[in-house]
Amino acid sequence: MGNALSLVRLALTEFLDNLRAFQTIQERIQRSPGFPLPNPTRSFWSYPPSPIATHSSQFPTYADFVIIGSGITGASVARRLLNNLHGEGHNAKVLMLEARDACSGATGRNGGHIAPPLYHDYLSLKRDHGQVVAQKVIKFRLAHLEELRRVAEEEGILPETQWREVETVDVFYNAELFQKAKVKVQRYKADLPFDAEHHRVYEAEEAIEKFCLASDSVGCISSGAGAIHPYQFVTGILAKLLSRYPDDFLLCTNTPCTSVAPPTSSTPYYTLSTPRGSVTTPHVIHATNAWSATLLEKFRAKIVPFRGNMSAQRPGQTLTPQQRQRSFIFYSAEIGYDYLTQLPNGEHELMLGGGFAQDGDEGYEAMGNTDDTTYSKRIGAHLSGVLPRYFGEDNWGSEGVPLEQDETAEEWAKGRVKALWSGILGISVDLLPWVGRLPHAVSGRSEP
Repeated sequence: MGNALSLVRLALTEFLDNLRAFQTIQERIQRSPGFPLPNPTRSFWSYPPSPIATHSSQFPTYADFVIIGSGITGASVARRLLNNLHGEGHNAKVLMLEARDACSGATGRNGGHIAPPLYHDYLSLKRDHGQVVAQKVIKFRLAHLEELRRVAEEEGILPETQWREVETVDVFYNAELFQKAKVKVQRYKADLPFDAEHHRVYEAEEAIEKFCLASDSVGCISSGAGAIHPYQFVTGILAKLLSRYPDDFLLCTNTPCTSVAPPTSSTPYYTLSTPRGSVTTPHVIHATNAWSATLLEKFRAKIVPFRGNMSAQRPGQTLTPQQRQRSFIFYSAEIGYDYLTQLPNGEHELMLGGGFAQDGDEGYEAMGNTDDTTYSKRIGAHLSGVLPRYFGEDNWGSEGVPLEQDETAEEWAKGRVKALWSGILGISVDLLPWVGRLPHAVSGRSEP
């Protein structure tokens, strides 16, 4: 009887703990994300800083377009607007507001992959939206690799961006997960023959030998993908826009937009407030990702901030050079995964991120968390130690040592892990992007 009562108490305690965790998350995601915090963790990508990292154009009182955010979305919108308008013979002033340094948000803090999900969620897309729409989504995702190369080449920044094609490898350490993935690949290839040849399944023995993996790997699925230096790509584009359109493109870093007011009888445009003053505009583009719900309250609990963690690590001395032409996604449990790319030059750093389920409470601590001034110590410990586990100690070999001629060596730690940092992602609750004109019901503001 006493044992039964103890089990009941344990079950009740666990239920109450889960309930409290749920309530905490619910409260966190329903409140304002606030604004990006000063002094974020130092991302390996953003050193050395771009010459335009702290660029501050003269602040205007009016702009034809105001873009809030200087990540890949903001840069893409600015580039398309300016190129198209000037191509049609129109002059228009485009102002970009950034709360911190240029490209200091998620774009400059991620893993550097150009590897969108393909077979992974195709069946879900097909079920929810039909086969025609699902295939359009897949084709759109596949187009990113070549589009990013084309843009970098047009802007004359291809070498700096480190754009490259890679073989991406999904590595499984769980037999059940691998079996489910194989079924997805089979059905994906049946519906999308144009991409079928790019996906190949490797069973355990062949996978371990070909990709130099640990002996408990149960299999792999490989396909084509890419990798890029995200910070140099985006800041490179912004620098080119500033040079090409010196009178029409204004970049104001460390200038957060603190509010957006609707038109009034005396002011026919939106009025945006910043610490440097106010600016009026007929068009506002929100490219703020995880911080969208700060200025757009209706997006609270619709776009959820999520803190991710990243690292830059020196490779083991016997890790094969062929791994530099690959990227990896490691699956060892139902929840979460780790993702890896390797830089093509310098110390050939391994850029490893993930560790979601290592953060306790099944990763709940990351949800609604907008503090990138620190990183999860538990996830940091996981990322710092897991690579020899994934590749096998024999394949990893002795630890890498700093290059003597590395001019930035003093900036980073001397051991395997050179740097650990975090970044704040924005995740929509239905996992689909929010793109397009904001209706009044969402913005809460009348239009000019």
